Amino acid sequence: MSSAFEAMTRSPVPFLTSSWPWRSLAYLLSGGVLGMGVLIPVVGLVLTQTVAGLAAVAVIGLVLAMAAGPLVMRFERWRLRLLDPAPLPAGPSHGPWRTRLRDSSMWRELGYTFASMLALWWIDLGMLILAVGIPSSLMTAPFQPGSPVFLDVMAPLAGLGTLPLAAYPITAWAGGRAAMTRALLVPREAELGEVVRSRARLVDAFEVERRRIERDLHDGAQQQLVALTVTLGLARLDLPPGSPAADRVEKAHAQAKRALAELRELIRGVHPHVLTDRGLAAATRDLAARSPVPVEVDMEFPSRLPSAVEVAAYYVVSEALANVAKHSGATRAWVRGRLSAQGTRLLLEIRDDGKGAADPARGTGLTGLADRAAVLDGTLALSSPPGGPTRLTLEIPLRQET
Repeated sequence: MSSAFEAMTRSPVPFLTSSWPWRSLAYLLSGGVLGMGVLIPVVGLVLTQTVAGLAAVAVIGLVLAMAAGPLVMRFERWRLRLLDPAPLPAGPSHGPWRTRLRDSSMWRELGYTFASMLALWWIDLGMLILAVGIPSSLMTAPFQPGSPVFLDVMAPLAGLGTLPLAAYPITAWAGGRAAMTRALLVPREAELGEVVRSRARLVDAFEVERRRIERDLHDGAQQQLVALTVTLGLARLDLPPGSPAADRVEKAHAQAKRALAELRELIRGVHPHVLTDRGLAAATRDLAARSPVPVEVDMEFPSRLPSAVEVAAYYVVSEALANVAKHSGATRAWVRGRLSAQGTRLLLEIRDDGKGAADPARGTGLTGLADRAAVLDGTLALSSPPGGPTRLTLEIPLRQET
């Protein structure tokens, strides 16, 4: 479903025959209903009071407005669905007033309630009067006493011709009002927070699926290959040495062992057992031992880190060492990991003595790693001047797992 502003960019006939002008009209009229429902009792109170009692009326009106705020905002959320069907988060939580007074969303909604009751509904009705009233007054020209015959004919035609044009300012203002309402009820920080939480849920789901694949490969395909390797080895012993059948079985045995080794490397890349069993430091040393470039690891932690932090850090180290081996031309690399002085953040540094000039835009995989770190509110920074050295730093806050 497009927005009101997107609908206005269509050709006139599709726009005018769509439901957008009518929904916009209903949205603005409902705002006028809200305003009149508030204005009538207030005017009645003022007219029945003396000047000395106006202060009391103002105080009473303020208290009533605060009490009616939740009902007004419920009505605002309901009519917002005429133009914006995207679900809105729930309003301020119910509970003791002491707790609710500390809720910023309550004050935001209260301010919008006053603005809507005291001012915005006037603008809604004013827009309707200007957009619809002028063509309508032209169409009533024949009923005006003393109107010239020329106006009796031309004015209704002009009114009929300009009435469809009223759909544009009505839809534009209604779309603007709806956008303003959403911006006030759902601040950008809340939307960004929901995006971050959604990304975190996706990463968690991906990690669960990764571990399932690793378990299936380890317990299924790997065990079958191990059994095949053993069977081929035993079959080779039963064949005469140097016979054609023995040669073919020996080749098949070698191929099975290579496939098993490649599968084990694949399983280690999907999710290494050493990371799950022994933690980030041991998994990093395992990566260093298998790197074609000598790597010095300096990594000590007082205890195991949260699982999400360990996984993110491991894949940063894995990708960084792979880049060192493939692109840097380095002769040595260093990996250093520590906790911050307060013990609240993981500080990780990977550097090498290579030629430098590393660029994440060239498809080295660092962009995806930066996204993974960002999900955990972490940062990934790269320093790689031409000529080197290249230094990759990762900072991730430590969080309690939920």
